[in-house]
Amino acid sequence: MEKKTIFTFSALPYRQKIHVDGYYFGSRDKSLAIVGSTRGDEYQQIFVCGLLIQALRKLEAAGDFAPDAGVVVIPSASQFSMNVGKRFWPMDNTDINRMFPGYDQGETTQRLANSIFEEVRGYANGIQLASFYLPGEFVPHVRYMNTGYHKSDDGLAFGLQYLMTREPAPIDTTTLNYNWQVFGSNAFSIYAKSTGRIDPKAARRVVAAILRYMRYKGMLKEGVKLPAGRETVRIDSAGLRKQLSHVGGFVHFALKVGDYVDEGTVVGQIFDPFTAECLEELKSPCSGQLFYVRSDCVAVSEHELMFSVTPIEQVVVI
Repeated sequence: MEKKTIFTFSALPYRQKIHVDGYYFGSRDKSLAIVGSTRGDEYQQIFVCGLLIQALRKLEAAGDFAPDAGVVVIPSASQFSMNVGKRFWPMDNTDINRMFPGYDQGETTQRLANSIFEEVRGYANGIQLASFYLPGEFVPHVRYMNTGYHKSDDGLAFGLQYLMTREPAPIDTTTLNYNWQVFGSNAFSIYAKSTGRIDPKAARRVVAAILRYMRYKGMLKEGVKLPAGRETVRIDSAGLRKQLSHVGGFVHFALKVGDYVDEGTVVGQIFDPFTAECLEELKSPCSGQLFYVRSDCVAVSEHELMFSVTPIEQVVVI
């Protein structure tokens, strides 16, 4: 393993310099790049990278890398935001994952995005450990954007429960995943269940999925033994069933992400914050698995609280 500093910046006059580092394994071939946190609250994403670095060090020491396989892991680009408890860049509230491919003469986040992208550009495969714009938890799954540059079948090699596709929106054109694909990398995003808290079991599941993908793509020797994956179900983001709130208040969920429900099952309640009166019972719009559940306790009228997947082809979101 080799550790290399990709970008350095001075946060404030009274803070030490902050480094964005990459960890390199195997040969100098550009086989796979993995990027963890680009936001200050993505703790699980960094933890997954840490566990992955441990696993890759052991595999490299055992001689289990293919001779022409080179891998880089960049655990975090967001240490400054994390240090001060902010999701986005503290100085101007910009989102690093909306700055790609970056600009080397621009603002700090543009220069940071440019340095990272120049480092990971040209890799045959890219994996971003992503997070959702709303707080909450997902069933661990793989995603890709339908840009026309992707190889969707490769997503089955991770062995996670779901492989989800979605159509890119205009705002996605400045994300790492989109630019990876445009510049020729086979790029996926993995959602490792949580974001703002550490879930070791889910993190280990994601590490195993990445290693299975590496073995499938010939980066690891064929005889390397890994935990078995599961049969993957393809889903489309447009097929997710949404659970919306119709009133504002405090929300309590009776079930958790990954649970299976029948149509009409009460999955939660919204209470008046001052009288504790139940204002709304949240009932599942379909039978299926709870794919996403929000983690905050405050509901605003007409906000997404859950997504659900219905059996085989659809999923439910809360």
